[in-house]
Parts: sequence; C-alpha cells; structure tokens
Amino acid sequence: MSAQISCRPFSLVLGIFLFWTVTSLAQSPVIANGSVLTKAGSGYSFTEGPAVDKMGNVFFTDQPNDRIYKWSAADGSVSLFMEGAKRSNGMYFDQAGNLVSCADLQNQLVRINKDQDIEVILNGYRGQRLNGPNDLWIHPKGQIYITDAYYKREWWEHEEKEIPEENVYCFFPSNKKIFIAAEGLVRPNGIVGTPNGKMLYVADIEDNKVYSYKVDKAMGTLSDQTLFAEAKSDGMTIDHKGNVYVTNSDGVTIFNKKGKQIEQIPTGERWTANVVFGGKERNILFITAMGSVYTLDMKVKGVQ
Repeated sequence: MSAQISCRPFSLVLGIFLFWTVTSLAQSPVIANGSVLTKAGSGYSFTEGPAVDKMGNVFFTDQPNDRIYKWSAADGSVSLFMEGAKRSNGMYFDQAGNLVSCADLQNQLVRINKDQDIEVILNGYRGQRLNGPNDLWIHPKGQIYITDAYYKREWWEHEEKEIPEENVYCFFPSNKKIFIAAEGLVRPNGIVGTPNGKMLYVADIEDNKVYSYKVDKAMGTLSDQTLFAEAKSDGMTIDHKGNVYVTNSDGVTIFNKKGKQIEQIPTGERWTANVVFGGKERNILFITAMGSVYTLDMKVKGVQ
C-alpha cells in the first residue's frame, strides 16, 4: 500500500516533466520537434575541437589521450582517425580539406591531411612561443583567426608565458603573415565567424563575455568591438539564421543575432566544451562534453 502511494506522486511528477520537456522542445525555434539529446560516444577523457568536413562527418579530439576521432554522417558511428595528433585541441577544415589544428604539444598550429601527415604551419609570434593556441576559425579568404589562451599543460616543460598577453591572432598561411587582431581580453577562447566573413565572434571565457567584431576581408583586421552577450564560452558555432551557440557548465546556450537568449540545451555533464553542426544536411548539432559526445536533431542548419 505504501509503495503504491509513494509511486503515484513520482509518476505524476515524471509525467509532468516529460510533458513539459516534449512541449518545450516542440516550441523551440531551433530544436527539431520531438528531438532528444542522444549520446553518440563515451569513454573518452576529455572531448574537444569538433570540426565538420564537406561530407558532414565530424572530427573531434580526446586531448589527454592525444587522439582524433571521426563521427560518421552516414551511420552515426565513431571510429579512431589517428593517434599522435600533437595534443590537438580546437580544429577546423580549410578549403582544401585539410584539418587545421591548435596543437597543444608545442603551442603550434598544424595542418593534417587525409593521410594523417602533419605539417607545422605556425610556430610562434615574433620569435616567441604562443601561450597555447586554443581554438580557431578560418575565413572564406583563407586567413586563420586563433585564440591564444594560457592553460598550463602537464606535458609542458616550461612554466611561464613568453607572451604576457592572451590575444587573438590573424594568420595568413599563404605568406606566413601574423599579427594581433584583438587584444585587451582576459582569456580568449571560443571563436566563430559568419559565412560571409564580415563578422567574428570571440568569447572571453574568464570575463564571461562574448564580443563581436567587424572583419576587414582584405586586410584581416578587426574593428568595432561590441559586447554581444554576457556569457562564458569554451567553444562556439553559428547557424544559418545567425544564431550563436556557446558552451559552458550549463550546456549549450543559444543567442539570436541580436544577443538575446532563445534556447538552452543542458547536457547533464559538468562541462560542455564545444559544438558544431554535422550531418549530410548540417542539421545535427554535435556536442563535445567531458568524456562523451552528443547529437541533437535541429530545425536550423550549420554554415561551417
């Protein structure tokens, strides 16, 4: 009798929760009706750096284990792409189909081809070692924007920064030109740009702010720094409507292009590191969170 009495209120509460969840998802401006967050893989140490190729496959890193994995757009399976990836962190595919990676092993930027050959394309800035390239975005014209945040790694032999400031750099692989594109930030981390190359978003993770910048497509310089949202963000992506997705301890928070929050996707993990759109139609949100990766069907599509 007592068991039946205790179960009925629980069932009622559970039913209300499920009804609220389904109803809220159905009304979401971005999440597909009835879509449920699905664990696509687990058992990793710390997942990061999701990057989507031209077929919609997503490559992501397990940095502590120095591995890169591939999530298949065809069947949703996950397979090992390569080991010994120079401690890759943030990644992005260039126009030629190479995987460009923030390589934390020696604070470099590297290019990885389909045969897993690694080429170092950036060693430092004016003869100084970078603090730790963290994340990147590649402009349609080819220049690469890099957030250089200092997170002391256990595999480093050095203990101090060579560059006191943590900046955003612009790097042109074609002529090796590099310059500081944005400074005065506490710790730049997540970064993403619009598909037309006119605007760049940068997260200052330690100051709980996301800024927008206007991009000079020819010179690569940034101007008109504007506060976009008060939010902490590790990684970011953007959809075809201009909504900006940020990741942190709350999961994935989504802002419209005016900086107003329109959706929240909790992952249930202690930290959600990064996010990208994958799948053949770019309508599957792929999320890296601690030791697992997740997918979620969306109404909107990615533009990366």
